[in-house]
Amino acid sequence: GDGGGSNDEFPPIGNGQNLQTLLGKVLRIDVNGTTGAARYRIPSDNPYAGNGLCSAGSGSQSCPEIYAYGFRNPWKFSFDRVTGDLWLADVGQDQWEEVNRVVRGGNYGWRCREGAHPFNSNCGPAQNLIEPVAEYSHANGSSVTGGYVYRGNAIPSLVGRYVFGDFGSTGRIWHIANATQPTLQVTTGLDTGNAVAAFGEGLDGELYAVSYGGGTLWRLVPGTGGGGGGGNIPTQLSATGCVSAANPTQPAAGLIPYAPNAPFWSDGSTKTRYVALPNGQNITVGANNDWDFPNGSVLVKNFAIGSRLVETRLFMRHTNGNWGGYTYEWNAQGTDATRVIGGKTVAVAGQNWVFPSETQCFACHTQASGRSLGLETAQLNRDLLYSATGRTANQVVTLNGIGTLSPPVTATPANLPSMPDPYGTAGTATTRARAWLHTNCSHCHRPGGGTPTQLDLRYDTALAQTNACDVAPQAGDLGIANSRLIAPGSAARSIVVARSSRRDAAAMPPITSTVVDTAGVNVLSGWINGLTSCN
Repeated sequence: GDGGGSNDEFPPIGNGQNLQTLLGKVLRIDVNGTTGAARYRIPSDNPYAGNGLCSAGSGSQSCPEIYAYGFRNPWKFSFDRVTGDLWLADVGQDQWEEVNRVVRGGNYGWRCREGAHPFNSNCGPAQNLIEPVAEYSHANGSSVTGGYVYRGNAIPSLVGRYVFGDFGSTGRIWHIANATQPTLQVTTGLDTGNAVAAFGEGLDGELYAVSYGGGTLWRLVPGTGGGGGGGNIPTQLSATGCVSAANPTQPAAGLIPYAPNAPFWSDGSTKTRYVALPNGQNITVGANNDWDFPNGSVLVKNFAIGSRLVETRLFMRHTNGNWGGYTYEWNAQGTDATRVIGGKTVAVAGQNWVFPSETQCFACHTQASGRSLGLETAQLNRDLLYSATGRTANQVVTLNGIGTLSPPVTATPANLPSMPDPYGTAGTATTRARAWLHTNCSHCHRPGGGTPTQLDLRYDTALAQTNACDVAPQAGDLGIANSRLIAPGSAARSIVVARSSRRDAAAMPPITSTVVDTAGVNVLSGWINGLTSCN
């Protein structure tokens, strides 16, 4: 990797193009001998063979260890066991992921290029750039994982094709022809639902994938030709059956409204939410009070800015058990909404509104979080005005009363888990801040959440056990001196606050939001400033 922080700006070092450092390079050395005091030799055909070693990390000349350069964060490379070609996947900054076929002396562009696209006009000298063989945007994934050229026998149609994947929660896998010429943009692939951290090649050439989130090992086998198990997704919202045929702005009969205690920040929009369950099927209430939905369930969420309906999202559990996210853009008349495929950003009421891609839905709806967010006992243990009847009642009691919860919930609301509204006055500064973190952060920052950190920001995790309190950041300090993820008594030194306060490549959440949740940041800041310890 290049050793830099976000955008290679903490500090700005540009190691990818600096030939006098080993950072941001592919290195090639001979460990079977020594040269003087050195513990390795330089192959005579390396591009800069003959120069003084950079074994301390840098040197006064182009480092002889360098084989190729211009990389940001290579994550897995491999040799084709038949041709000897070297394939390498390079993780991008915030827009493009890339796959490279590496040759001796090649310059692969970072930080002048991200994928095949200009990135930084102040990147320094960049000559003879080699474009990536393939790339994909963050509408289709978030962090590339390099794989192998398939040389097995179980899948004849895959022989000679390079297989690679994505570390995002969809675990998307692609394959491209060995002879692919720069630059192919890949989009939809196989969504495994498992964050692909690495591939492995068996002695027989068969391929395996490691799931980071699930801690499991998978073998690639021939498909059976089956589809998603849920039929076709209509282009118009009015044709989905989820809304009233007479008035698509209203839910179809039988949908159940709900509202969480601690709502997810959605750029200042107001939301209405509904659940659709298959006839005769119930929601399973787990021992941890999280809820699991039967195959065939649909979660519906409408987003409005002011009085204008902007978007409706459907999150479906298909009949084969797989989840899928689909989004619809409302027309200006508010009479119907059209499906958006691949995501897009539009200007709405003076702000940029992001329609997430199918893949981006899973950046938040992680496997570790149970996919369905906001639907758990602590979130729904509150009163709701049911407009169909004009009655106000506790949601858990209501859902239990109409026979949708299994096993039935027998405890009274006072004896059930609950969390406060972060923006309200109930609870304490601590419980409001922890509820905000739970809703906006813990779907990824929890055990198995698919991130490279060990954070656990769930509501009921003790502060000292979150791996955040008084812990130095591992993914850049954003230029903050003596920073901590959560610095007791100092919101100004807390990375959690700093990332929540911005909307750039270092922001949290990292996607789909263009407006800072100022009220939420104030909740976090007030809580942290009042902390005296991690206990």
